[in-house]
Amino acid sequence: MKIAVTYEAGQIFQHFGHTGAFKVYDVKDGEVIKSEVVDTNGSGHGALAGMLLNLGVDALICGGIGGGAVNALNMVGIEIYAGNSGDCDEAVENLLAGNLDINAEANCSHHDHDHHGEGHTCGEHGCGGGHCHH
Repeated sequence: MKIAVTYEAGQIFQHFGHTGAFKVYDVKDGEVIKSEVVDTNGSGHGALAGMLLNLGVDALICGGIGGGAVNALNMVGIEIYAGNSGDCDEAVENLLAGNLDINAEANCSHHDHDHHGEGHTCGEHGCGGGHCHH
């Protein structure tokens, strides 16, 4: 199993479509056996799902994520654990311990446009720490 986390300086980066890197964890028998930071080389929203697929990723941990990205990841079978923040390594440990819920509902649009397609966006009420408040 491979888990990718949106990554910046050891923390979960809060904007999936703008992440500069993923930290990718190779997991065997419930334990992390290897991890590496992979640069996205400025890939945008659409290219990131393909990049994760090419890396063989099974699950993504991130902060906010738009509806278009959710749809793209769902189409390639990658589980989404959105709405997270804090230390990347701790989030992976929580996922492996069963303490992280699949959540693709933290679909925050931090932009003034709505080209992400279907899915919930926070609109003008903003997003705090990757979580939407209604």
